[in-house]
Amino acid sequence: MPLRFTFRSAVPAVLAAAALASCADAPPPKIAPPPPAAPTVSLSPRLVEMASAYKSYVERTTAIAPTFSDADSVQRSLSTGVAYEPGQLAKGAIAYAAVVALQDKAFVDGVRVYARDATQRRQIAYEILKDPAYAVGIQGSASAAGLVIAALGGEAQRLYEGGKAVKQSAYDIQKQPWSKGDVPARDARLANAKSAGSSAMRGDVEQTARLQQASTGASVLGVTATAAAPPYTPTVIRGLAVAALAVLGEAGDANLEQVMGLVAEPNTGQCMNMSKLMLYQCLAVARPNYEDVFCLGQHAMMDTGRCMIRAAGLPEPYEARFVPTAASATKSYTPAKKPAPAKKKKKS
Repeated sequence: MPLRFTFRSAVPAVLAAAALASCADAPPPKIAPPPPAAPTVSLSPRLVEMASAYKSYVERTTAIAPTFSDADSVQRSLSTGVAYEPGQLAKGAIAYAAVVALQDKAFVDGVRVYARDATQRRQIAYEILKDPAYAVGIQGSASAAGLVIAALGGEAQRLYEGGKAVKQSAYDIQKQPWSKGDVPARDARLANAKSAGSSAMRGDVEQTARLQQASTGASVLGVTATAAAPPYTPTVIRGLAVAALAVLGEAGDANLEQVMGLVAEPNTGQCMNMSKLMLYQCLAVARPNYEDVFCLGQHAMMDTGRCMIRAAGLPEPYEARFVPTAASATKSYTPAKKPAPAKKKKKS
């Protein structure tokens, strides 16, 4: 007896066969490639070394204690305080500001928004190099600026206060006979100070390694602060700009020449230059040992600290003696001394 199939039972089989045939002929579905990864945060080792040189000088100089026991102790402290090249110190402060800004996650994340697309990344980098203030418009810049101001300003204030204590000791040690003796080898001391002040600064090896890790987010510097609203000083702005370029992958060795233009800030450099000239003028006329102590406290520490307080955008100390200018730096200056007691008039 022949088998019979109803039409209703044959339809599903036909459709299933057709579906299998169509699947065999259709190409596999296309899978979209993953979006390109953002570049690794990269800050040139040269910039990290500049930041380390700045940080190392500040730490060594703020560690000077206002306790002097003899002429040798004065000269050792003086050799520490004079050992900075003004322009390099100002540039190092901006490089250090960039490392500090890279500690702020909100700012780093804000920059990374523009880092994934290569065309957009290059455009943002171009705008920052053209105008560093462009970085202020990036999300998270206010919190990063707060960190920079706290870091630079706090260290500058400590340097200034340390200088005040050293300056005061110039008066206090006058009770000790050795302090009134002439500075040994005065001419050689001044020549050595000028040589140290024009030599290239080097950062501490451990300090450099620490800042290198901090620039990539691998370690923390321990700086805390609240967000700071603009306007910002050129030093703070340029620190943010260099940090933004590092997040964009545009602050490495390949772009170092362009980035170096951002760390040159003329106002702070001029302030430090004038302070250094005043220091040399002071040393040139200082004779007793206590006057060298005065030169160290006032010009190497207080004046340099004031320049950095101004660079951070904080109020300058009220008790500032002077603001270094090109005109004042050309005048000879003799350290202030306590007035001698008035002589009593003889009765006639």
